[in-house]
Amino acid sequence: MGDFWVFGYGSLIWRPDFAHVETRRARLHGYRRALCVLSHVHRGTPERPGLVLGLDRGGSCVGLAFRVPAGLRDEVMAALRARELVTNVYLERELPLRLDGGETVRAVTYVVDRAHTQYAGPLDVEQAVARVVGAVGQSGANEDYVLNTVEHLGALSIRDHWLEAVARRVAATRASQPARG
Repeated sequence: MGDFWVFGYGSLIWRPDFAHVETRRARLHGYRRALCVLSHVHRGTPERPGLVLGLDRGGSCVGLAFRVPAGLRDEVMAALRARELVTNVYLERELPLRLDGGETVRAVTYVVDRAHTQYAGPLDVEQAVARVVGAVGQSGANEDYVLNTVEHLGALSIRDHWLEAVARRVAATRASQPARG
């Protein structure tokens, strides 16, 4: 087996945490980026779940494709599974991506399992903000996750209007609250 690709659409964009030798902008068709996963570990708790991104059916999603050397397959896949499959809310798939130069590659991709109890379903901006604000998990504040993701997407000129609207409301809510301390 040769080198392989991994698709990042959320925190993998700004914190891949695995060795790779190439990064390319890529589009995945048939799935869209959505705050549709109730986070009980990384960005929330079972008592106060936060929301993290998942790839949900429909539309398309622009993100980053990371090429990983074949010799690191076992190590990188173990790290990805430890990170992404903590509660098995994601399904590991190998899906076709269109890279920025037009080439199509297959990439390891994590899509939401709509039958899982942590699937939040479609949410409007206010519902998402209500879940995000105040949720904290092992990886930190849910607000930081959303704001970091939008900041990094913006730095890559990747637009996600719905997620940007959530981030604006999260930032406004945070700014209106007394300093934490």
